[in-house]
Amino acid sequence: MNLTLTPPQWDDVNEVLAFELGNRAYFESWVNARPDTYYSVDGVTRAIETALLEANEDRAYQYLVRENGVLVGRINFTQVRRRYFHSASLGYRMGADHTGRGLARQAVGLGLKKAFEEHALLRIEATVRPENPGSLRVLERSGFTQYGHSRKSFLFHGQWFDMLHFEIHAQPNTTTSTEVR
Repeated sequence: MNLTLTPPQWDDVNEVLAFELGNRAYFESWVNARPDTYYSVDGVTRAIETALLEANEDRAYQYLVRENGVLVGRINFTQVRRRYFHSASLGYRMGADHTGRGLARQAVGLGLKKAFEEHALLRIEATVRPENPGSLRVLERSGFTQYGHSRKSFLFHGQWFDMLHFEIHAQPNTTTSTEVR
């Protein structure tokens, strides 16, 4: 299989909208819902505009995950903190029909390569609910180490859930630069 990560572009609007609409119920079973206004051509256009702006300003990096050219997921690095930290938070989502085949782990691996080499980040954090064994396996098999457990820290559908906190660090020879941006 040929897995690629590409930043969202203007001509991706209809494809991203179809992907998000087709997986909306599945995604909302794990994470809080996006506003209804997101699920339109205008909403996705605004989201792509924001993604491009944030990447240009070194605040966040979003990627579309494609398998043989077909959109199967998304991965992002948000909350980029440069001075003193060189870190970001990882998020990812795979479409309902594309889980259980190792695609998320491969996408995270490709994403980490971009984060450490292209974006010169040194530490990536991720959180996951203990009730999500698939995502836990993705992080553990991708080399993340758990460093914390916050209790009742995530409100979802009116119920509080725990979050497990993970991190991974760049290997000294994988970064292109450690200069302060």
